[in-house]
Amino acid sequence: MQVISVISTKGGVGKTTIAANLGGFIADAGLRVLLLDLDMQPTLSSYYELSKRAAAGIYELLAFNERDIETLVSRTAIERLDLILSNDQHRQLNTLLLHAPDGRLRLHHLLPSFQPYYDLVLIDTQGARSVLLEMAVLASRQTISPVTPEILAARELRRGTLQLLNDIEPYRRLGIQPPPLQLLINRVPAVSTNARLIQKTLRLVFRDQPGVQVLETEVSAIEAFPRAATQGLPAHRIEKRRPTGRLAPAALETMSNLACELCPQWKDRFALVGGKTARRPPHAAPS
Repeated sequence: MQVISVISTKGGVGKTTIAANLGGFIADAGLRVLLLDLDMQPTLSSYYELSKRAAAGIYELLAFNERDIETLVSRTAIERLDLILSNDQHRQLNTLLLHAPDGRLRLHHLLPSFQPYYDLVLIDTQGARSVLLEMAVLASRQTISPVTPEILAARELRRGTLQLLNDIEPYRRLGIQPPPLQLLINRVPAVSTNARLIQKTLRLVFRDQPGVQVLETEVSAIEAFPRAATQGLPAHRIEKRRPTGRLAPAALETMSNLACELCPQWKDRFALVGGKTARRPPHAAPS
């Protein structure tokens, strides 16, 4: 079971949009996907219509070590895409986990219970430094950090997200390997000299930094993503072809390329989504 967390210590960079659309695309490829909503502002929990709402959610999972799938897991209207809802209305989990002996490792210990049921777990996190965010990273094999091509976002990346990963390095002594950080340049405007300069700078800065990779796939600021969210659908279903005259790729192509780069072992399945042959990014790992 692959576990990917979508992280950033800065809010508003598009974590939920990436998690929802990546999960929807991979589920449409025939894989079993579980979304975990760890954000205290539970946008992911309301992104897709639910066909079955579970009695419990993230609070019961983390506060009471609940492991029963039927109790925890809600079903979305997207086939093979399930969700554990954010339901910590009183925002108690951060305090609870801060004082628990296994607080930062609790999700790491709980996730093996889901392995028989899912191929992929995608964790959406809050946009602030917290125990919940550190716990999500320590439970993951991969982390994606969306970063918008703006100077303030780039500064926060270094000050916040990279510092977080540095701070959890001591967990290696317990046999837990903090995952590599994969930067996803998100909301790229169609025309912006400044944005292009920041994109280029990010790639140069992190080119030789151990544990950090800038993904080849970039997500353009196209209207298909907010339109898909309004309709409660994955963006690749909304936009399968690039509109005439637009340089940015279609949402289907973008999500296919991102999925292939993150999960190359399933790229043959991804190529069949939408009847499209996916283009593998040039530096994606072979399957």
